[in-house]
Amino acid sequence: MMTSHAYPPRRPAHLVNGFTLIEAVVTIAILGILGAIVAVFIGKPIQGYFDSARRAELTDQADVALRRITRDLRLALPNSLRVANAAGVNYIEFIMTSNGGRYRFDADGSTGGDFLSYTNPADMSFDVLGPMPANPAIVAGDFIVTYNLGPGNAPADAYTGGNRAQVQGVAGNVVTLTANPFAIQAPPLPSPDARFQVVPRGTQAVTYACPAGVPANMTRQWSYGFNAAQATPPAGGTIAPIAGNVICVIEYAPNASGRNGLLLINLTLSDASGERISLAQQIRIDNTP
Repeated sequence: MMTSHAYPPRRPAHLVNGFTLIEAVVTIAILGILGAIVAVFIGKPIQGYFDSARRAELTDQADVALRRITRDLRLALPNSLRVANAAGVNYIEFIMTSNGGRYRFDADGSTGGDFLSYTNPADMSFDVLGPMPANPAIVAGDFIVTYNLGPGNAPADAYTGGNRAQVQGVAGNVVTLTANPFAIQAPPLPSPDARFQVVPRGTQAVTYACPAGVPANMTRQWSYGFNAAQATPPAGGTIAPIAGNVICVIEYAPNASGRNGLLLINLTLSDASGERISLAQQIRIDNTP
């Protein structure tokens, strides 16, 4: 006995699933046209975004560098700022302070106590009037500077040391010095307001070096001591980079308005893509001794 099997009917050829080569070519062509349209309308905004991101990064670097310089210069010892250009590099040097106060002086009407002597080199201690400097406090190794008039005004020049003494120790409100340079000043130049500034032992003089022609690193150098003549660059100390691929223009008017100086810094930063930004900052320098 023979068994018969039923098979489903075969579908017509034009109803078979899939696509032809012509359909694939047309699809690819349409996708190519759409891609070109997207590239035309989206490419430039994307490129603009990346350009903006690079400019923002450069601007941030320049802004941080200028803020750092400004913050340091607000603590500069009056009349200690000096600028120079050597071998295509601009140098900004100053003596950085951390605090200040008033010393007991025999001409201010005080009675009793320990005066800062301008006559006896053997007298190496003095009282601090009012609150002792704090945050940071005066410590051994720091320097006391009085009535700084700056380079060319010896003995009132902290770079040459005629008005700068190192602290040996502090007890209560009494500061003891390792030596008394004030008593050998000729002529004596005490502060009219009996004021002193504290220069921290770990900082001393500070130099910012910034290329003037070819882009390179901008650096900060400190703790190299005190040089009577500005060194370009100083020897020793600690050096740290502040920004890269920098060109700077520096102008300084030491007496722009009486006792105030004005420092102009223009920084131009660039990157490997050729993107470039410029940022300028005017910094007021307090030169009231």
